[in-house]
Amino acid sequence: MIEKRDFYINGGWTAPAEARDCEVIDPSTEEACAVISLGDQADTDAAVAAAKAAFEGWAATPPAERLRLVKGILAQYEARKEEMAQAISLEMGAPIDLARNSQAPCLPWHLTNFLKAFEEIEWVRPLGPHAPNDRIALEPIGVVGLITPWNWPMNQVTLKVIPALLAGCTCVLKPSEEAPLSSLLFAEFVHDAGLPAGVFNLVNGDGAGVGTQLSSHPDVEMISFTGSTRAGRAISKAAAESLKRVTLELGGKGANLIFADADERAVERGVKHCFNNSGQSCNAPTRMLVERPLYDRAVEIAAEVAAKTRVASAHEEGPHIGPVVNKRQFEQIQSYIQKGIDEGARLVAGGLGRPDGLNRGFFVRPTVFADVTPGMTIEREEIFGPVLSILPFETEEEAVRIANDTPYGLTNYVQSEDGARRNRLARRLRSGMVEMNGKSRGAGAPFGGVKASGRAREGGVWGIEEFLEVKAISGWDPEAEALAAE
Repeated sequence: MIEKRDFYINGGWTAPAEARDCEVIDPSTEEACAVISLGDQADTDAAVAAAKAAFEGWAATPPAERLRLVKGILAQYEARKEEMAQAISLEMGAPIDLARNSQAPCLPWHLTNFLKAFEEIEWVRPLGPHAPNDRIALEPIGVVGLITPWNWPMNQVTLKVIPALLAGCTCVLKPSEEAPLSSLLFAEFVHDAGLPAGVFNLVNGDGAGVGTQLSSHPDVEMISFTGSTRAGRAISKAAAESLKRVTLELGGKGANLIFADADERAVERGVKHCFNNSGQSCNAPTRMLVERPLYDRAVEIAAEVAAKTRVASAHEEGPHIGPVVNKRQFEQIQSYIQKGIDEGARLVAGGLGRPDGLNRGFFVRPTVFADVTPGMTIEREEIFGPVLSILPFETEEEAVRIANDTPYGLTNYVQSEDGARRNRLARRLRSGMVEMNGKSRGAGAPFGGVKASGRAREGGVWGIEEFLEVKAISGWDPEAEALAAE
């Protein structure tokens, strides 16, 4: 049993103010694999106080020095990346190959992109030639609370902590209590990289406790949250009294529009993307909209791909999918599958219960429903499991209408060989991101959505700017500026 009861506060590991043990469950075995502590108000207050005390010095640290220290976190990861992969696999059930090749490498990928973006930022710049004595200054917002989810733990920790630090903010991280081990390891990276005490702090806890305490704390200037839309609404309400900035990256119900002229791998690619990470991705293409001439064949291909998708323990090597994160998630997915059956969708693969040969662990059968109609529960609500809904469409106009008829707006997908059509649809689809023909977004592209998917923009220059205030200055002395630069 791994014991990680301490929090990281003010540059050191600190025992909780009051003992509140919380078991971390291995979703492959349903057995406790670790024990952490859940913080209370005293722990949150101590972490925020440390961050507040460190803010002035960190904000005044030259950008080049902040850059150097953050690069040290990357060096720590490179030395211990297998530990990170093992921690992620254990805590949230990502198969170890996925943890090594996709989950853990989110840290170096995003961190490296932030380093490049950081070099492009002009911290004090002229307003314009019409106002030669005006300047626009970018300044850190202050102490920030960062609340991250369990499904892609290092992805979200890196997308929040690194830009906050580069911007000159100090922070308190509350990772998910479901998957805290990777974040505790990340705290070790920060410590060993030599960041000043109080610049980064970590307090474990649940949403109702530490999450709410950070959201309502008067000394926290900003909350950055990734998680469910329901929790995002609660955080916004808790933060309203103190008028802090709130950035939210929430759920999704991505539509994947597949036209009859799409490439031959389009359907297979879409099914695998939906099932990746056991379907536990907010940007998963869970609604497959298929043009009528291709529809019957697409259903056949999807059923075949699902039948060939192996489900196994996260501790086994290989290209399989693992369990979902916990019992509550497993039972919720089962209820959605039952709802799809009850509402008349045609089950063509998977279904209720665990896959054959797996009688323990939170394993879900890769499931495909065909003949889904707009308005069905499985078409409207985020399931967060390996469940795909397939709908036919007759025209481009109908496809757009169905795709946009959702509370969410995170990522949509288009598969077509018609470039003009792709460009048209990219502009008409109501989402923060559109990916077409299997092409991933480039390095430094912002991640975020619209509507109930939240409106954060994480990654690249946009991700750093989330943590900055804009100050307008008049009466600036350009001559004094030039002398200071010499």
